[in-house]
Amino acid sequence: MKPRLISARRIGVLIFSLCAFGLMTSASVPADGKFVVEPVVEKKVKELPSGPLYWRLENFPTLEQAQGAAGPTSLAADIAGKVWLFTLGPKDGATPGGTKVVEIGPVAPISASEYLLRVNRGGGAPGVKTAIHTHPGSEAFYVLAGKVGQRTPHGVSYAEAGTTMVGHGADTPMEVFSAGTVALDQLAVFVVDADRPFSSPASLD
Repeated sequence: MKPRLISARRIGVLIFSLCAFGLMTSASVPADGKFVVEPVVEKKVKELPSGPLYWRLENFPTLEQAQGAAGPTSLAADIAGKVWLFTLGPKDGATPGGTKVVEIGPVAPISASEYLLRVNRGGGAPGVKTAIHTHPGSEAFYVLAGKVGQRTPHGVSYAEAGTTMVGHGADTPMEVFSAGTVALDQLAVFVVDADRPFSSPASLD
């Protein structure tokens, strides 16, 4: 199944309903200081590779090349002036024609009858934060600019520009926030149970 690029109209609706991450540039930070959330690309798959899994982020010269090189658990997208291929698979993998940027993992294991793979991009001005929420699976972060913070029952974790952070397992309550002195711009990559709501309200109390 080919990845589905999400339409601008649908993005406009989802930006207010998803408590995750999405397509954003620092120039688009709302004046009211909200954490901007928009999905970039997603697809559903029936099976995942065996063993410990990592998200591999690679750059390609063109979107067509990235799409042509994509495997069953890959997502290709044009983000921030670069073409990206996100692949969920074993550690130390490589895609012919791609330039590896980073590898994130291992991600928390998940078992489902069908899986949703999704890439979101998001953030906002220093201090903005998401509502407290959960996801029915795992997520991984790669920071393009600024600094991301994630508060969970396990404590608070941070990642700065050019670095990564592995999220916790399914149904972990979390609050994500822009923790730096400049606007946060970051990618979040998910593998979740496709049969459950992507994001649900939660509490850290």
